[in-house]
Amino acid sequence: MTTQTNCHPAIEDLQNRWKEFRLDAEKNDWIEQVDISGAKSLYEKEAQGRPLKVLVLYGSLRQRSFSRCCAYEAARLLDKLGADVRVFDPRELPVKGQVDESHPKVQELRELAIWSEAQFWCSPEMHGNVTGCFKNQIDWIPLSLGSVRPTQGRTLAVCQVNGGSQSFNAVNTLRILGRWMRMFTIPNQSSIPKAWQEFDEYNRMKPSPLRDRLVDVVEELVKFSLMLRDHSSFLVDRYSERKERGDFGRLLSQEEKEKLKKKP
Repeated sequence: MTTQTNCHPAIEDLQNRWKEFRLDAEKNDWIEQVDISGAKSLYEKEAQGRPLKVLVLYGSLRQRSFSRCCAYEAARLLDKLGADVRVFDPRELPVKGQVDESHPKVQELRELAIWSEAQFWCSPEMHGNVTGCFKNQIDWIPLSLGSVRPTQGRTLAVCQVNGGSQSFNAVNTLRILGRWMRMFTIPNQSSIPKAWQEFDEYNRMKPSPLRDRLVDVVEELVKFSLMLRDHSSFLVDRYSERKERGDFGRLLSQEEKEKLKKKP
């Protein structure tokens, strides 16, 4: 991942911010107790010394954000498995269209998307859908940056938290977004009802089948990511894009395609 020192904060500050999910050693940390030896052995075999690069996004700016709490728990599980996990902090990310793309937070998000091989998304459900905070992050990530596809071929796991009864509206929307961004969304998913009951005063998930399901989702994300990451370029290779590269030497932006349509 390249860093533009003229607009980003110090890289050390970013690294610390991306890893805020990490905790001091806890004797009774549930993640240290959970048996993920099967996924870990697969990881150690398939990773071949290349840590899986996972970007985690969440969708709330509240001081006590349950989507952030859930995202941090997933990040800790991924961290235990050996992945290089980075959690993007959406605070200070402007609304899409409010500023141009040179804004430091926009550049940070886009560079993290390009850097990643897999992503974990968690959004609250609000009015039957994902929050504006979450959608704003996706809106800032284009399908293409020149000839670079920031999300194409990445694996994706989706999760939602609810203030009330269980629903799947947000994860369904996240799946639509993932497909539109040309990502491989894994079959499993997590929906946490009455999230305010599922986290303790330290913002850790309480023992429950819902917590077990989160472990399932993380394990599955790792398994699919390891199986696909060396083949993703082949799997997303498209005839239309090969033809475009042959005709123009590169992939065109949507704006360039629209201009070509208008030519007589």
